[in-house]
Amino acid sequence: MKQFLKLLQWTLNAAVFFTLFAFALNNQHEAKVYFFFGTQWRSPMVLIVLTAFALGLVVGVLGMMPRWWRQKQASKSVQANTATAPHPEQPEASHGT
Repeated sequence: MKQFLKLLQWTLNAAVFFTLFAFALNNQHEAKVYFFFGTQWRSPMVLIVLTAFALGLVVGVLGMMPRWWRQKQASKSVQANTATAPHPEQPEASHGT
């Protein structure tokens, strides 16, 4: 069963790769991106889409950084408090005497 799942995963990865490869081959025509003040960027369509995707990833990661740092600091604070806090000793169990 484990080998079947591994084969299924490789098949899915191959399908995604070939789909993206076909997308790249079908979008080789030149496209223009117009910026401010009359500037433009001419490039193959696939390069423009890839650049937009990469910029979106960068903006997303940079947007999440402050939250990750706050969470990391809070986690360190909790771990430090847990490590330095005295553990309450368990009372001796009475044997009914």
